[in-house]
Amino acid sequence: MSPTADLVLTGGPVHTVDPARSRATSVAVRDGRIVAVGHDEVRELIGPRTEVVDLKGKLLLPGFQDAHVHPQGAGLELGLCHLADTVDPAEYLRRIREYADRNPDVEWITGGGWSLEAFPGGAPTAEALDAIVPDRPVFLPNRDHHGAWVNSRALERAGIDARTPDPADGRIERDADGNPTGMLQEGAVHLVGKLVPDPTPEDQLAALLRAQAVLHSYGVTAWQDAIVGAYANMADPAPSYLAALDQGLLTARVVGALWWDRERGAEQIPELLARREQLHRDRFRSCTVKVMQDGIAENHTAAMLTPYLTGCGCSSDNSGISFVEPGELKKYVTELDASGFQVHFHALGDRAVREALDAVESARTANGWRDTRHHLAHLQVVHPHDVPRFRALGASANLQMLWAAHEPQMDELTLPFLGAERGARQYPFGDLLRAGATLAAGSDWPVSSPDPFQAIHVAVNRVSPGAPEGTPEFLPGQRLDLGTALAAYTAGSAHVNHLDDITGSITVGKSADLVVLDRDPFAGPPEEIAATRVLETFVEGRRVHTADDA
Repeated sequence: MSPTADLVLTGGPVHTVDPARSRATSVAVRDGRIVAVGHDEVRELIGPRTEVVDLKGKLLLPGFQDAHVHPQGAGLELGLCHLADTVDPAEYLRRIREYADRNPDVEWITGGGWSLEAFPGGAPTAEALDAIVPDRPVFLPNRDHHGAWVNSRALERAGIDARTPDPADGRIERDADGNPTGMLQEGAVHLVGKLVPDPTPEDQLAALLRAQAVLHSYGVTAWQDAIVGAYANMADPAPSYLAALDQGLLTARVVGALWWDRERGAEQIPELLARREQLHRDRFRSCTVKVMQDGIAENHTAAMLTPYLTGCGCSSDNSGISFVEPGELKKYVTELDASGFQVHFHALGDRAVREALDAVESARTANGWRDTRHHLAHLQVVHPHDVPRFRALGASANLQMLWAAHEPQMDELTLPFLGAERGARQYPFGDLLRAGATLAAGSDWPVSSPDPFQAIHVAVNRVSPGAPEGTPEFLPGQRLDLGTALAAYTAGSAHVNHLDDITGSITVGKSADLVVLDRDPFAGPPEEIAATRVLETFVEGRRVHTADDA
């Protein structure tokens, strides 16, 4: 007789996300591994010490994997002046004043998470901050971390005035006389951000663990940290991961994407190789390099093939910023690929997407095909000619599904400046799927919600959860079916993370990284997908999250 199981989950359904996307009703786990997937016969492995979980018709899934997320930064923001979850400027000011009053000894008022759509042109002013915090510097990145709102004291500390030139990779917003107004874009953020004191190692570890608990509560059992290294005002999370490992506190599997310093060149590759060796520990490894090739569309720094439009609908002289010169990018990616690194590109505009794909093509041509699994994140605007290149080059499409919807930031700050033709090429999930691309998924938290079902809801419906009645679908021809969206957030991200041999599907021999939902979303209407909640999360058969009402 076979040894009994440690854990049996039964009374399915079980959505395996195996190649056939087959269904089962029972799963058995022993020593952290899945030992049986099937139906009533699996119950034969129940012994006197077996824990039995009755699914009661609720869906069992493999653990979600977030292919692009910033946990430590998200955890820190939750503990500082947290401005997410509202778009009311008055509420922002109330929270900032309250935080400053509650922390009279804090030298800098910082935190962030505010939305561009809350302010005309996405640009708040120092004047509003000066009225409530005149005596201390204020530095508040927006929710996408491509810009920051600062007060006059912060500008003074950084020596920024009308004579200060814009950095090559950013912009200081100014009034008609050239005076800085309190909004910094892209590389200009670092002019002030570099002055903000780093959080203590203890605060950073606490932030990482706070974020891990949040991610587990949404069923996320593995992720790719999209920036490991020092970037702008973001502290390097690597020491926190190592501390969590040393203390037995890291329960997730994590791939760290080592930050590519765009002010340097190939001379940094030996340093990245050394860090890869240093940061290869059990559940945490850094075998990826993150290259941010452009900015974002809302502040016109995403790299476009043709210029942005102006407010009157005329062509401007601005096509965005390619942070790494395209010819040099080809050389760097070719060398990284030859060294066995995966490259994780931030590529949002159609020119940045093309430049990233060109770099992958150069690497394939020079090095042959290697199992490096390069991937491009964000993909807001993709030229139709480049869609089939993902499959042809073996480059995965890393989707932030939650963004593919009509909302004020899209309708007021993006569409008018892209124009109709380019606006119709946004977030082409369906085209990428039909072209045979491998789809992965990530949240970019704290830029947006870490809840996979919020994102999957948008991928399927192309409407935001809770959108006002009558909100039109956003390019509905690009929607995904529920099974495909779930596969992207599980097996697809596992592929990108080089974890598909042990996770990503409910298959015999794989790790028991599992999620119990409060329903079967396949059985309900698509309009209710976002209401799906996670009741329990397991990593290697051990509970890492239980909902209060589970």
